[in-house]
Amino acid sequence: MKLKSTIAVGAVALAAVAALAGCSSNSSSGGSTSSSSPSASAVDLSSLSGTITAGGSSAQANVQQAWTAAFTAQATGVKVNYDKSQGSGGGVTNWLSGSYDFAGTDAAMNAQQYSAANGCAAGSKGLDIPVYLSGVDIIYKLQGVSSLKLDANTIAGIFSGKITKWNDPAIAKLNSGTTLPATAISVVHRSDASGTTNNFTTYLHQMAPSVWTSAANTAWPNSVGSGQQGGSGVVNTVEAGSGTIGYADQSSIGKAAAAQVEIGATGQFVSYSAARATESFAESGVLSPQGTNDLTFDIDTTKITNASAYPIPLLSYDVLCQNFKDSTQAKLTEAYVGFIGSKTGQQVGAQNAGAAPLPTTVQTKIAASLATVK
Repeated sequence: MKLKSTIAVGAVALAAVAALAGCSSNSSSGGSTSSSSPSASAVDLSSLSGTITAGGSSAQANVQQAWTAAFTAQATGVKVNYDKSQGSGGGVTNWLSGSYDFAGTDAAMNAQQYSAANGCAAGSKGLDIPVYLSGVDIIYKLQGVSSLKLDANTIAGIFSGKITKWNDPAIAKLNSGTTLPATAISVVHRSDASGTTNNFTTYLHQMAPSVWTSAANTAWPNSVGSGQQGGSGVVNTVEAGSGTIGYADQSSIGKAAAAQVEIGATGQFVSYSAARATESFAESGVLSPQGTNDLTFDIDTTKITNASAYPIPLLSYDVLCQNFKDSTQAKLTEAYVGFIGSKTGQQVGAQNAGAAPLPTTVQTKIAASLATVK
């Protein structure tokens, strides 16, 4: 997906703010209306000044660019620096050390990270704030094949090295009528600690446990294929190769071919769409907070059976301190992440990066959680 220009993004956001100011908002995942749903941040953005330093998730790269343009179109005194080169793992590491005001990560903090927020005020824990709902695409480059269907067991077989040729019977069975070459499969995966990897391996571990025997993790668990830095590294390597296959957040795949993935064991194969990601989250996401005001969600892909869903959802977070060492940075970061999690911010993400807006029930929880940041 191509990101719209900064000017266009800012215009979209400003128009959205004006429109939302006079309207009631949705309040439930089902779309009913309520005046209690958050729209834009309650902070006077024009009064803010300073610099927010952050980084992490490469899956958030495009959407962070859109959010930054939209936010700073109103908060003209604020600069937001988001380093996408770090990946989720590097982002969280830098945030833990105090180098970042927040980190983008496609995997919620683990228990140790949650309690070891060294860059925060003494005694403070971190906060996981969900901000970006998307999906993991299985991308490939195979001469003469423009359409490909894959199920969980076959994907697990490919990425575990058990299926090594494109004309393997397991792939051929799913793609009747398609001539598959006897080309070797060249797997491409992330080399850095990656939340996208965590989402992908969660799906493999849950949906194909007899084939994919490794637990979900941010680190790639085997030596199969070629490791590349960041989502863009995976996409570029797949696109430059032949017989290649990899995985990446949908917003980063550009013109790469993406396989259709089976929903459960239904025999129905689908491509990503924002509407399908919304349905996936509704079916599979369960709030499992690690502490007061934390918004960690557990995703159970085995519950995704609806024909209107997408099988491999990706939920990405921004993590920040509950109590900052610096009150100015607390105010700036709360305002920015609050904007992201508002109805306006979620619309900007949808219009500029193909994201699925978070349910308004979750938007309300985000606003309540961030109101406690100091």
